[in-house]
Amino acid sequence: MNILITSAGQRVSLVRAFKKELKKTFSTSMVYTVDMNPSLSPACQVSDGFKTVKRVDDNDYIKELVTICKEWQIKLVIPTIDTELIFLSKNKLLFKNEGIEVIVSNEDFIKKCRDKRLINLFFEEHKIDIPKPYDKLNPEFPLFIKPYDGSLSKDVFLIKNKDELNEYHFTNEKLMFMEYIDPNSFDEFTIDAYYDRNGELKCAVPRKRIAVRSGEINKGVTCKNFILDYLKDKLPKIEGALGCLTIQVFYGLDANRIIGIEINPRFGGGFPLSYLSGANYPLWIIKEYLMNEEIIFFNDWEDNLLMLRYDDEVLVHNYEK
Repeated sequence: MNILITSAGQRVSLVRAFKKELKKTFSTSMVYTVDMNPSLSPACQVSDGFKTVKRVDDNDYIKELVTICKEWQIKLVIPTIDTELIFLSKNKLLFKNEGIEVIVSNEDFIKKCRDKRLINLFFEEHKIDIPKPYDKLNPEFPLFIKPYDGSLSKDVFLIKNKDELNEYHFTNEKLMFMEYIDPNSFDEFTIDAYYDRNGELKCAVPRKRIAVRSGEINKGVTCKNFILDYLKDKLPKIEGALGCLTIQVFYGLDANRIIGIEINPRFGGGFPLSYLSGANYPLWIIKEYLMNEEIIFFNDWEDNLLMLRYDDEVLVHNYEK
């Protein structure tokens, strides 16, 4: 009943959580990792074993991953980065024929999440507000610009007046012009949501983003607020969704206005806060896919739990360059 976490990178807390929960039920089972450079991956160093893999877009990546899974007797694969989701989803049947479950949403839903134009349509279909889109030829100010397929805050601009616009903003067809959401009027939240194998919502933990570093939450706090009931009402089921989703929204401080921003259909970097609050998604994945148990809706996680992150060290002895 071994588990493989791909593109492990710095996901030390996620690896440790899966190790802890897996060994409670299957004491001899292992949590393995793969990465392009595992010798320099802290998460790989704390796993039960690791291997080097090619880039996710390499033609041999899936074949290589299946071979590793068979060698290590892997039953579950947990992806962690956006770029691998489509490849793994397209090949779920290939893994399943080898007795391996890949915990990833279906291809259609992932495509919506990867394209901010499509996820905006998804939000609107579920009657969730989105930032007002602006015509590039007739913008309003201030405005926010971002690419429809971007990540890690690349090509993101806050434009306060027309003098700050330049040719690049108009000629880059990927850039979207939209309403600027004022942080003085809105708080930014990421919701760790768990959807079972039927696409039904079983838990949602809104966590306020107090401080962010390199696109990942550095300080945050769990909040049982209006967002929770709102999500249960708007997204009680998502066709094709599976496992942990991170749903990013802005929450209006005065009018209870929710603005949908994006969905990442994977574990987010801030998930350890939700896990430590009691939302045990690693255990639920183990129960669902290794023990064939049903997951009931869970809301007994700790409210107002503050997480303050700091840098820690993972030491590797006798490291060979």
